Amino acid sequence: MIAYSVYAERRVSAIIQDRVGPNRVGFQGLLQPIADGIKFLLKEEFTPGHVRKGFFILAPILTMAPALITVAVIPFGSDIILDTGRTLALSIAQVEIGPLFIFAIASISVYGIAIAGWASNSKYAYFGSVRSAAQMISYEIALGLSIIPVLMLFSSFNLNDMIAYQAEHGWLLLPISIEHGLTKEGLLTWFPMLIAFIIFTVSIFAETNRMPFDLPECETELVGGYHTEYSSMKFALFFLGEYAAMIVGSAVVVTIFLGGWSLPFGLSHTEFLSSGSIWAGLIHIGCFLAKLIGFIIFFIWVRWSIPRFRYDQLMKLGWVVFFELALVNVVITAVILYFLTR
Repeated sequence: MIAYSVYAERRVSAIIQDRVGPNRVGFQGLLQPIADGIKFLLKEEFTPGHVRKGFFILAPILTMAPALITVAVIPFGSDIILDTGRTLALSIAQVEIGPLFIFAIASISVYGIAIAGWASNSKYAYFGSVRSAAQMISYEIALGLSIIPVLMLFSSFNLNDMIAYQAEHGWLLLPISIEHGLTKEGLLTWFPMLIAFIIFTVSIFAETNRMPFDLPECETELVGGYHTEYSSMKFALFFLGEYAAMIVGSAVVVTIFLGGWSLPFGLSHTEFLSSGSIWAGLIHIGCFLAKLIGFIIFFIWVRWSIPRFRYDQLMKLGWVVFFELALVNVVITAVILYFLTR
């Protein structure tokens, strides 16, 4: 998915800019990601003499690995009941603290960026790493606060429980189901959930250093930012780490706010789709992938449509707008839930 997210980025940006994009390697350029991967593997591995070598090598690993580890707790399909009677859970690890696990592990990637800037012994790389650390601290607070209303609504940290609820009652952003209709709870909590979704989504953009929040690698000011001194597969790990973080961020948004693998309007709670059959499982996997791909394309569209923020604007948005808005949203949700449970 990382490889073909890069391909999608190049094709979508070409369409937006009214040009062709990669279309020579394979049918319509579909083999271009493979060619790019081979190119990175065959490039000369060059480590400048002035860098701190141990940390210089460690940094790209610390950037790539956390994004891949967090995939473990994302449920990508409903449970399948096999002929033997065993249940096949379509998530690598089922933990009771899914969102906290994702936040905790994903935040480690900033250490990779910070170490890369420091170990490179370059002013451009150092500026980029300091920017990234400040940006991540600023938006992690808003990111964490934005999800509190969701946890208050579900009273659970388990991602599987969140999806199961949305499969029956409708998604958080589309709280309508065939069985229950538009419930009073869904109607009253829709607005705070929408605010949480907006804050969470924009914060994910900032956390993954995607445009318009890509100031840590801002080419017009910092050459390449924290990866200025990197080449070959070390640079590729930074590059792939950014796309892996984008995919995981999209998967978390889809899981929490868009029902994960469930179909809209509570259709996944029908007799056939809740039966645990292989066909129902495949339909749910396809539904999850469709939402995920749609959100990744949204990521790409934003990058090629919105100009980069100034750094003071980025900080003001995080500390003056989102931080306060997220706190107010927690209070609004608490008041709504108090009156609903009376």
